[in-house]
Amino acid sequence: MNILSALLLLVHLIPVSAAKNGVTSKNRKRIMPDPVTEPPVTDPVYEALLYCNIPRVAERSMEGHAPHHFKLVSVHVFIRHGDRYPLYVIPKTKRPEIDCTLVANRKPYHPKLEAFVSHMSKGSGASFESPLHSLPLYPSHQLCEMGELTQTGVVQHLQNGQLLRDVYLKKHKLLPSDWSTEQLRLETTGKSRTLQSGLALLYGFLPDFDWKKIYFRHQPSALFCSGNCYCPLRNQYLEKEQRRQYLLRLKNRQLERTYEEMARIVDTSTKQLRAANPIDAMLCLFCHNVSFPCTRNGCVNMEHFKVIKRHQIEDESERREKKLYLGYALLGAHPILNQTVGRMRRAAEGWKEELFALSSAHDVTLAPILSALGLTEARFPRFAARLIFELWQDREKPGEHSVRILYDGVDVTFHTSFCQDHHKRSPKPMCPLENFVRFVKRDMFVALGSGSTNYYDACHREGS
Repeated sequence: MNILSALLLLVHLIPVSAAKNGVTSKNRKRIMPDPVTEPPVTDPVYEALLYCNIPRVAERSMEGHAPHHFKLVSVHVFIRHGDRYPLYVIPKTKRPEIDCTLVANRKPYHPKLEAFVSHMSKGSGASFESPLHSLPLYPSHQLCEMGELTQTGVVQHLQNGQLLRDVYLKKHKLLPSDWSTEQLRLETTGKSRTLQSGLALLYGFLPDFDWKKIYFRHQPSALFCSGNCYCPLRNQYLEKEQRRQYLLRLKNRQLERTYEEMARIVDTSTKQLRAANPIDAMLCLFCHNVSFPCTRNGCVNMEHFKVIKRHQIEDESERREKKLYLGYALLGAHPILNQTVGRMRRAAEGWKEELFALSSAHDVTLAPILSALGLTEARFPRFAARLIFELWQDREKPGEHSVRILYDGVDVTFHTSFCQDHHKRSPKPMCPLENFVRFVKRDMFVALGSGSTNYYDACHREGS
């Protein structure tokens, strides 16, 4: 899904009150361009494979890496849901025949898959905040429902959870063996794919967990903004960004010709085809190694796919240059980053609650956070993307706490706007907690250039 599709989807994921306002690859997880390992010219097929995030046997990651005299204090994990069935269908074509049941003899597979299904079947009495209790705990339809998590999506997060278990529990003993409900903070939007992704990661992290200790909170907004969702200026930035995307699309004649040709093949209008966001269905087919649809007029093909995917890449490049999205991102991400800073500060003061926080979310949740942090070269969140904030204490100087930030296993701490220069002045391989606090409490508003010193004022000043 590109930024435009994601932003349009966000309109439906922010509550009304706020709107007042199957392929194989070397699945590299680098988020910054690497001239040695990556194609010299941006390759839309290569980028699509990265987006699919096909599970592989082993994944190297940098989570939990720190000098021996540092103690891990708390971890805050933000994930995008795993691989899903499309949200849209290409008009006048048959729905993709993808099976969303979980079975052992189908790839991709995970050793804990059957145990996960068995454990989920025992969770009907789990204590979840309304309306989460009405959602299924795992995908089970032979023909996937629209937007449903697939087996690939479950395996992606079982793998994520196991990776984090090996690092944070087995190595760093983040939680005691008799952990309590209060030591976890679990939250998700009201979509089955985010709840199920969160449960899959949690099962990989804490196999056979006690259902009585699990409480998932519901976040009505994909921005996880809790009671701070009404932000008129954020919505103004969003409208300007959507306008920029629209103008870029108008200039792309090859894209328009591609839509016209695809519309002719499926016998519909170009307008109706474009409105159905065909790249969403095409990416699903691509990720599952299923052929694109054919009619008596011809076949949708890989060249069509490449043109649309290449436009997405160009759109993301222009988005970074024009910086309209940055204003939206700073205001969109502030509430969730402010909550994270609050939890970190309490943990640094010795609180033993919410030591492991998990927010199961969407691409439109992670993308603004990445942009707000200054990670301008970060790739758009792939399926099952993970963004992790680690809080560490220096045992040699117990009063000092530091932060590490990792995106899909890559340490991006010194790519953030608030810690880019710190490593030049300090040998420590992480960033002082005070830098992150200052960024959220002050510098995010400075970056808006508004003169505002708090979130409410920044949201309600007149748009520039």
